[in-house]
Order: sequence, then structure tokens, then C-alpha cells
Amino acid sequence: MKVETITWYSRCLDRDMTYAMYACDDAEAASRAKLCLAFPPQNGSYRDFPGFGMIEAARPWIESGKITVLCVDGIDGETWSDQYGDPRARIERQERWFCYVTDELLPGHLRGGEKAMTTGCSMGATHAGNFFFRRPDLFDGIVALSGIYNAQFFFGPYMDDLLYANSPIHFLPNMPQDHPWIDLYRRSEIILCCGQGAWEDDLLASTRELDAILTAKDVPHWADYWGFDVNHDWPWWRRQLPYFLNHLVQADYL
Repeated sequence: MKVETITWYSRCLDRDMTYAMYACDDAEAASRAKLCLAFPPQNGSYRDFPGFGMIEAARPWIESGKITVLCVDGIDGETWSDQYGDPRARIERQERWFCYVTDELLPGHLRGGEKAMTTGCSMGATHAGNFFFRRPDLFDGIVALSGIYNAQFFFGPYMDDLLYANSPIHFLPNMPQDHPWIDLYRRSEIILCCGQGAWEDDLLASTRELDAILTAKDVPHWADYWGFDVNHDWPWWRRQLPYFLNHLVQADYL
């Protein structure tokens, strides 16, 4: 496996940002791999996905040239987690981070006409869902493990235009059936997963709500609810990710 850690300056955020890439060490195979953006959990960094064993869990798909994983760095401490900060400043900072990923980071790694997929655990799944549902012109697949898809969970009753745009449970129900994004969703691979064990209650409720919205919109998706022994923790996510990657291979997506 080829591993690269890269730091460069982001104009959107006015700071250096770091990301890590995990790819097949065969250049020809890697050139055909699906780009997978992996987002960190709350207050995490690009180190978390490999550090908690998720890259190792995905190793067969990376080494076979099915996927290249790009681990994104986060700034949650300045946005979603900054409970006492000004909410408008927080969501404006989130929007700049969103633009860093879509306008600066992603274009340098996508081949012409291709799309990426997203994944993440916990808050990483929240980010994965936000990017996928906001920009299906850039992403055509998602594997979201134990996410919250309602931005007010982090911002309380506050709502404005930017928070709405970062909250799929708010903007999806209002999206017209003839909106071009709806057709793109229908041609994507959408996988939502959540356990029903310890520390999953809020995430389970949010996943069920998103599941119901997609069903009402007639958007094909797979919402998979694991058992009551399945906790909100890395050992389960390390089992879930390869399970769904294997499904995507069998579905001829990867």
C-alpha cells in the first residue's frame, strides 16, 4: 500500500491543511481506483481513520485497486463543537471548510468526469452525508456509519440559510421531485448504517429519519440497522466498513 501525507495551504481557510492518501502501490491499478473521502469523527483529524484501524479494515479493497482513501482533516472544534461560539461565525467557518474540500482538495484528485464516494463514522458520517447530499454532482456513493443528519443537534434551535444548507434532514424534504439532484441521488449508491446498542440512540433516530425522507422521495438506498449489541464504537465500524465495501464490489460499483 502506498501512503502519502500531504500538507498545503488552503485559501478558503487561510491556513495549512494536511490530508493522508492510501492507495494501491501499483500505479496502473491505482489510476482506476474509486476515490473515497473518509471524514474524521467529532474533533478528530486525518489520523483517526488509520489510527483506529479503518484503513487496515479496508486494506483488501485498497491494495486491489478498488478504492483510494483520502483522509480529510477536520476543524470541528471551531464549528460543530464550539457550543459557546457565535452560531453564525461557526457555520460560516464550516462553509469555508466545506469549500476547502470541494473546491481545493477534491479537484486535484478526481479524473475528468469521475465522481468520488464518502464515508465516515459518527461525526464523520455526518460530514459524509452532508457532502454527498449537497454535492451529488461530485459524489455518487456514501457509506455512513452512525451519523447525525440534523445540524440543529449541534446548534440547538438556531437556524439560518447556511445551517439549513448543512442539514440534510431539513433541506431534503423541501427539495422538489424534479430537482436535478433527486435524479443524481437515484443513480448513486447510498448506504446508511447504525447499531441499536449503547450510545446509538440519537444517531439511530437520525438515521431512521433520513431513511424515511429518502423513501418518501423514492430514492433507492440501503438503511441497515444492526443489532442491540452493536455499540457506537470502532470495533463495530471496523466490521461494518468491509461488509459494505464487499457489497459495493458485488454491485459492480467498485
